[in-house]
Amino acid sequence: MLRYLLRRLLISVPVLVGISIVLFSILALAPGDPFGELALNPNIPPEVRFNLRKQFGLDDPLVVRYVRWFAAMLHGDWGYSFVSRLPVQQLILQRLPTTLFVLGSAYVLALLIALPVGMLSYSFFDQVATTFAFVGYSLPTFFTGLLFILVFSIYLGWLPFIYSSTIEARGLAWVLEHLRQGAMPITVLGLFEAASLTRFVRSAMLEVIHQDYITTARAKGLSEYLTILKHALRNALIPVVTVVALQIPTIFTGAVITEQIFRVPGIGSLLIAAIESTDTPVVMAIGVIPLSAVSPCSS
Repeated sequence: MLRYLLRRLLISVPVLVGISIVLFSILALAPGDPFGELALNPNIPPEVRFNLRKQFGLDDPLVVRYVRWFAAMLHGDWGYSFVSRLPVQQLILQRLPTTLFVLGSAYVLALLIALPVGMLSYSFFDQVATTFAFVGYSLPTFFTGLLFILVFSIYLGWLPFIYSSTIEARGLAWVLEHLRQGAMPITVLGLFEAASLTRFVRSAMLEVIHQDYITTARAKGLSEYLTILKHALRNALIPVVTVVALQIPTIFTGAVITEQIFRVPGIGSLLIAAIESTDTPVVMAIGVIPLSAVSPCSS
């Protein structure tokens, strides 16, 4: 087992290096100057902009800049943001709790929906569940998010469509307000992931439900509820757990769009802002670190 894990880790190393080279090259060759706004301010001398570019090494050759970034990353130094001039670690840690709250709640909601719906896949409910699963998986999160805003915020006025990180309430009121403003982004992500997981649970249940030990349990007089819960579901969840573990990092992709729609101050909105301002250290940190968690599992 240890040799297998080491082999997977060694295989993932060149994959991660190759992805980082491609991503760094795209950001370096993309148009835009992270200090371009300084040139538009007449109160700031041009020397300040040139000194900042020299300080961050933006005028060095591309190979030199990448090697410098890669060596610093190996030592745990993610660099400084070109825009805020703050350490990248600090920026990410400031946004991480909000992202974990939204993503964690969305995945719990997805499991609460997918497991019971997938368990009923062998019954008359199968066609209905399959239809809703394919419809939910086909609808992108930006469409569902805008639809939720239109219905629950504009027409009904029940929920806020902008996520605020400055809540003045305390105690239970603080928790309830966070749940209230996080209801729509959590539901949008949860429904999308539930539609994906439902298909895996359904497939696993259909494969298990016709096995001989299920027929034997029914022949012995065991109730249908206990047969499904204690025998079928346990074995059907084995491949599902593997899929869930692999999809946990990839849910971040949908969170980037959802956070931008609902203005959630998380990692996704930080990534979009960094791309727009050509903030290479922030983009590289957010782009490469999640890939390092996915690559050993999928390579």
